[in-house]
Amino acid sequence: MALWRRSSSWLSSCSRSPLGAAGIVNEAKVSPEIAPEEDEEVDEERWSRLLPELLTDIVRRVDAGAERWPPRRDVVACACVCRRWRDAAISVVRPPLECGRITFPSSLKQSGPRDAPMHCFIRRNKSNSTFYLYLSLTHALTDNGKFLLVARRFRNGANTEYIISYDSDDLYPGSNSGVGKLRSDFLGTKFIMYDNQQPYYGTKTLKSRSSRRYPSKQISPHVSGGNFEVGQVSYKFNFLKSRGPRRMQCSIQCPVGQDTASDTSKEKPQSTSSTLSLRNKAPRWHEHLQCWCLNFHGRVTVASVKNFQLVAPAGTSNPWGVGDEETVILQFGKIEDDAFTMDFRHPLSAFQAFAICLTSFGTKLACE
Repeated sequence: MALWRRSSSWLSSCSRSPLGAAGIVNEAKVSPEIAPEEDEEVDEERWSRLLPELLTDIVRRVDAGAERWPPRRDVVACACVCRRWRDAAISVVRPPLECGRITFPSSLKQSGPRDAPMHCFIRRNKSNSTFYLYLSLTHALTDNGKFLLVARRFRNGANTEYIISYDSDDLYPGSNSGVGKLRSDFLGTKFIMYDNQQPYYGTKTLKSRSSRRYPSKQISPHVSGGNFEVGQVSYKFNFLKSRGPRRMQCSIQCPVGQDTASDTSKEKPQSTSSTLSLRNKAPRWHEHLQCWCLNFHGRVTVASVKNFQLVAPAGTSNPWGVGDEETVILQFGKIEDDAFTMDFRHPLSAFQAFAICLTSFGTKLACE
């Protein structure tokens, strides 16, 4: 059950859902003769006795009636009832690649939708160097949003590290809710992305005395924890100090083939992966406005050196079919002083897209 209890930020809303109020999650009552632990076991056994066909039909109806958050928390509530309900929810709920929705925390490490980008936004808190990722609930640039991930910037000697977590209240190196981290060099021009669980066979592990291993129980007791390299982001130096935007290149490890399971926490590392190469789309100089311009289709409203669009270089062959410079895989841009939109699509995951966008924050004197 560790998968569903690892983040209070994800599950706190479930206890207030109509489904939970009806008694699926909070029905158990403690009597003087029965200890709380025993009562919980009896309650779980009662719900697990439902016929598999009936249980699957219940979860399927809940899933069909909850297209967006916050109603979608009812699906998570179903998965929290007991192990059989969890297995039924996993078999019914499709991954973001197929349904275009984020349901479980494990969905954040699965490929995004193929047909249309997933709209998210990031809020920055300058006072404590914290960045919050939200899923957009409406067509507005920002709204109340569904909390997805949070990151905080730390100094580690000459380097800078971003700890990425599911829980905004448990955000520090080695926390039980950490999902990965991002480490930069001294100049802030090269970043390495690490996952706390091995996503693919052959993934390189960070070997350093300063690295902190995450406890394996935070995700699943079946998966070993660690720091596994899953991508790199680099910014080109601008020695001549010529005018123009930053130039960045990304090398990201992405799965080959379609994700078919909603929960991969108990699966073995995927044996097939390939490197996705991305670079920022070159803007054009607008003579009338006297500035560099990119078409963000109304999703960016404030000019900033942090704004970018990532595309696959033309002519490159890859198993995802994204080798043209017109298909934007990830776009990031400023809309307010401390608010930024983040739109991503297949084959990037929300975790990977968030980590790439974090590299854009901070001053890079060698690149500007």
